Amino acid sequence: MRFFREAAHGARTAAVAVTSYVRGAPGTYLWLAALFVTTVAMHAMSPEFEDEFLRQRSTNIHELSRNPVRVLISSAFWIDGSGWLPYAVLYSVFHASAERWLGTWRWLAVAALSHVLATLISEGVLALAVRHGAAPQSAVNTLDVGVSYALAGVVAVLTYLVPTPWRYAYLLAVVAVYGTPLITGRTFTDLGHFTSVLIGLACYPLTRSAARTPPWQVRRCPPP
Repeated sequence: MRFFREAAHGARTAAVAVTSYVRGAPGTYLWLAALFVTTVAMHAMSPEFEDEFLRQRSTNIHELSRNPVRVLISSAFWIDGSGWLPYAVLYSVFHASAERWLGTWRWLAVAALSHVLATLISEGVLALAVRHGAAPQSAVNTLDVGVSYALAGVVAVLTYLVPTPWRYAYLLAVVAVYGTPLITGRTFTDLGHFTSVLIGLACYPLTRSAARTPPWQVRRCPPP
């Protein structure tokens, strides 16, 4: 009987921990729920319809010149060609930690700034490349949806949560992960990701008044 009581207590503790963690990051999990719905919807589309549907919500040069606000918002709720589960893990590790640490509004500010500014900068550079013949004209209609710019910015801002000396190792890892593709691939998305990292690091003023308690601390059940 003691084994079953301890197992039940462990299950209750785990349930309380998960519930507490999720409730501490409502924006993250509402966003993740929206991505789940849109991913399910996308998998029900034919490949031809999916391509055209996503292209109309893409932050490419053509759509940004016509409907910048609409596509900047709508592109953040679709995942291009990826499964939902990896994003559930990444959101729980990075977005949820940042939201629990910074609070919903400051976390959202970091994510939004990273998504919007990195998109505008990378697409601006691509537009210049098209204008000067360094990129094909077809690049104005490229498919560009997803949440990776916001994620990169949030990953970067978490540098200020990591205590020294581990902070420097974390920062080096972030720069390596996002900087290496920029050197080897040199695509506009590589530029966008690295720009997002710089924007996240520039959001240091938003972290100065954040709580210093670890955001992963949760309430535990008393022992039986």
